[in-house]
Amino acid sequence: MPDDPHELGRRLRERDRSAAPAALNLIEDRSPAARERAAALLAELSPAALGAEAPAHLIGVTGPPGAGKSSLLSALVHDWREAGRAVSVLAVDPSSKRSGGSLLADRVRIEHDPKDDGVLIRSTATGGRLGGLAAPTREAAQALAAAFDVVVIETVGVGQSETDVEEVCDTVAVVVQPGSGDTLQFLKAGIMEVPDVLVVTKADLGDVAERVRRDLVEALAALGSREIPVVAVSSLPPATGIDELSQALDAHRAQIDVPATRLRARRLMALGDFTAEHGEVALRVLGGRRKAERFLAGQDPALEAPALVAALRQEVART
Repeated sequence: MPDDPHELGRRLRERDRSAAPAALNLIEDRSPAARERAAALLAELSPAALGAEAPAHLIGVTGPPGAGKSSLLSALVHDWREAGRAVSVLAVDPSSKRSGGSLLADRVRIEHDPKDDGVLIRSTATGGRLGGLAAPTREAAQALAAAFDVVVIETVGVGQSETDVEEVCDTVAVVVQPGSGDTLQFLKAGIMEVPDVLVVTKADLGDVAERVRRDLVEALAALGSREIPVVAVSSLPPATGIDELSQALDAHRAQIDVPATRLRARRLMALGDFTAEHGEVALRVLGGRRKAERFLAGQDPALEAPALVAALRQEVART
């Protein structure tokens, strides 16, 4: 079968990136039969099957519409490809209430060579999920992480309901632009624990951009926040600051415990999927979110999110 999950998983484990589109199609099909096959696919790409965590650097890029995320990603993709790194971008767009599909189709705005098999860009809808990431997006990132060196999840918006990306990715970059009020809104949003790197776009504006960068550095210091790099970039040719940003992203990942970060992500993903599917009533049956988290902490660390969701269902049935 062309969408046989075991075969697709084997090909992705062997870094056959031509299997990625079929794997994503399977993951995005939310019919019961397809979800079973998707679970089998993720099991083929689990740490147990791979012998370790998937090698890709999972990077979240988030910020308000118009902040320049697509232009920034165009420059970053070019930089990563120059370094020989295979890159996948999952551009998360708002969902159409009528069709359920994505509205902005950000992938058409990220410049890349369509003939380059080392780059895969895919638009995906939020599906109405408040946190900004639908389950297929998070599962897609896990699947692609076996075959690509960098997997980017790009989301629109920053706020307390837009923090799913922080739960999925190794490193999160929050993008702000000069002269838009983004800096003040960012500080008001109460999400200072989300970004690992702050990016000020449109550095070609000169003093205006530099002032925003300094304001962010000073605000972070005043708030006593953890040390967060603030990088000013310009995506206009010749692009500036892109190498510095790429190095800041890599430096953050080098500092974290990747297995622990990924394990936390799988458990949070499972809890989110379970709650979205069964509602808060089922969560209360388990004794609330904290007890559900403790239950998941006792599960096999190698289990992927679908298997953890199944374990939660079984626990509800036993309760």
